[in-house]
Amino acid sequence: MYTSRMKQTLCSILLLGALAVVLFIHNVVVAEARSGPRLKSRVALIVDQSSGEIIYEKNASEAAPIASVTKLMTAMVIIDSGVPLLESITIAKADVDRYKGSRSKLGVGTTLLRAEVLKLALMASENRASAALARVFPGGKVGFVIAMNSKAKSLGMNDTNFVDSTGLRPGNVSTGHDLVKLAQAALSYPLIRQYTTTSSFQLRAKMGKRPVRLDYVNSNRLARSSRWDIGLSKTGYISESGRCLVMQTTLLNKSVIMVLLDSWGKLTALGDAGRVRRWMERQNKK
Repeated sequence: MYTSRMKQTLCSILLLGALAVVLFIHNVVVAEARSGPRLKSRVALIVDQSSGEIIYEKNASEAAPIASVTKLMTAMVIIDSGVPLLESITIAKADVDRYKGSRSKLGVGTTLLRAEVLKLALMASENRASAALARVFPGGKVGFVIAMNSKAKSLGMNDTNFVDSTGLRPGNVSTGHDLVKLAQAALSYPLIRQYTTTSSFQLRAKMGKRPVRLDYVNSNRLARSSRWDIGLSKTGYISESGRCLVMQTTLLNKSVIMVLLDSWGKLTALGDAGRVRRWMERQNKK
């Protein structure tokens, strides 16, 4: 049995341990308040959309691969070109990713409308969809990449370069500051806002003469959450880029644009979005 002195000693140890935990949490909160959220992303930029005020930045001027964030530019080029969105497109062997070997539900021979192809590229980050959009573009893939880089220059994205429409190539690079410009421009396209924030999509298409049904969900799970008010969203991942996220959302009645690049761990960029949200909420309580 415990003696009275042993019980007092044990209680003292437990109390000191609890105090140590409280002090640790306090120091973490204080450190975050001074230096910003403890993000896993190597590149981060949080901007007030209305005023342009930088709320937080980390390596935001460094160029980095952006993976499927590229598809925001792909969509703007398609819409700007005026090509008919209700025209049918058939997925071809040339659209299969042989560089990274990424998977796709769109089998070769699947026929669907260009608008549906665009929706899958934006919402579900379908690489064959993005490849098909560039392949059938006037001027082909070469002409498409030229149009992408021309659009980037017109937006003042001077530290950005595109080499393909999917983002599978690590030569697609940009900075946090340039991607805020990309997001601002993309927000002016109602179709891009709608497609990037659609939570799920059931597609009825044809593979040859056979009807097929394909089910898709948004690649950004936050867009499927009622806790988030998201106006624009695009995720991305290749081994060279890490996890990427560009998103416009409303926090504390303020519209903000988040750019998070080069995170590691399957959900790290999305986790960083949550860390930004909690940090801003704590800041607002002071």
